[in-house]
Amino acid sequence: MTLIKSISGIRGTIGGEVGENLTPIDIVKFTIAYTRFIASKNNAKRLRIVVGRDARLSGEMVGNIIEGTLLGCGVDVINVGLCTTPGTEMAVITHKADGGIIITASHNPKQWNALKLLNEKGEFLNDKEGKQVLALAEQEDFLFPEIDAIGKVVLREDFNPTHIQQVLALRLVDVEKVKARKFKVVVDAVNSIGGVVIPALLRELGCEVIELNCEPNGHFAHNPEPIPQNLTEITEVVRREGADLGVVVDPDVDRLALVNEDGTMFGEEYTLVAVADYILSREKGNTVSNLSSSRALSDVTVAHGGEYSASAVGEVNVTTKMKEVGAIIGGEGNGGVIYPELHYGRDALVGVALFLTHLAEQGVTMTELRKRYPAYFASKNKIELTPAIDVDKVLRTIKERYAAERVNDIDGVKIDFAESWVHLRKSNTEPIIRIYTEAKSVEEADALAEKFIAEIKEIAGL
Repeated sequence: MTLIKSISGIRGTIGGEVGENLTPIDIVKFTIAYTRFIASKNNAKRLRIVVGRDARLSGEMVGNIIEGTLLGCGVDVINVGLCTTPGTEMAVITHKADGGIIITASHNPKQWNALKLLNEKGEFLNDKEGKQVLALAEQEDFLFPEIDAIGKVVLREDFNPTHIQQVLALRLVDVEKVKARKFKVVVDAVNSIGGVVIPALLRELGCEVIELNCEPNGHFAHNPEPIPQNLTEITEVVRREGADLGVVVDPDVDRLALVNEDGTMFGEEYTLVAVADYILSREKGNTVSNLSSSRALSDVTVAHGGEYSASAVGEVNVTTKMKEVGAIIGGEGNGGVIYPELHYGRDALVGVALFLTHLAEQGVTMTELRKRYPAYFASKNKIELTPAIDVDKVLRTIKERYAAERVNDIDGVKIDFAESWVHLRKSNTEPIIRIYTEAKSVEEADALAEKFIAEIKEIAGL
């Protein structure tokens, strides 16, 4: 069982020992610490915090503890209930709140949950701010308010319809053009909040929707990470139903994977690539993705006359880089689309609406659109961490061995070869080392991954 404190929030498995897992006591401790951090930025102002959650089994329990703790700290709460991560972010912005807590472990299995912490802009805390929260969690001198100063729930609302309308109102979302195509779409929302929100968005866009795993009961029908090996059911349904495409989201709906009309995967790396191609065809600008993302985004950006930049992995790192270079579109190769015109956060609803506008405008099938982009193939692997593995030593040794190549060490070690690359890094969300590779063929990407997995094991003495 595990408790991970990182740039991606406070994440852990439910139950077990205090301090080693995400227990009720740990939830209270980190909620108080977050409250203290937000209060330190607002002097004596009475705080207002948004709380939202995905549909995982522990969500209601965790949410009740957080709400009660916030009230006991003298904070007023806007509770948006079952809500996507991007929807909760937009609720902070829309209600001009002082921050927000999203209760979700994103793509992690059902035993996990997490507190993702937002600032007043509806954006994740940066590394420095996150460390301040962790430091405050170790202090025990907090003075709680007396009865007349406790907080209250000022609003309980379903924010999802508002978020959908905010997406549909975007300049580059052409609702009528999408409606004219009458797309038939299969949706796999892995039994979380996406099962409510994505079908509703698609129907607003005039699509015929076939729902698969859309009941938000938290009993994930398959491993919730939207990668090909977990998506065999939807590929079969897309083919059987003669659908135009399939749409897959993770439990908190910030990642978007797409399925072609023939049941093959469009490729989660290419969700952002296709959306960026559309945005850049309408206005000139720059793009950003993280080091683990496909070279295809760089290729498409340069073709449109823009500049591409890479950031460390982690949404806040991507958005920081986007602001630095003035990027008009960005995200992560895991299917996360960040479109600043709405907000600085990965948003699968934005991804769906912009992608369908692009597909409708081009008048082609999914497979035809995919063929227009540079052909790269990724292999995504991982090694479970044990006390015997010295990650720093492993990465340091790999970096030294490949010093003659183009090496980037802002986040783990990325080695760029002429026709391929490998990125090795310790995960922010799981106790693993991630090994991502990309090459001109599946076989080459897999072979490169196997080579580096063997080197890691050799260095670690496994």
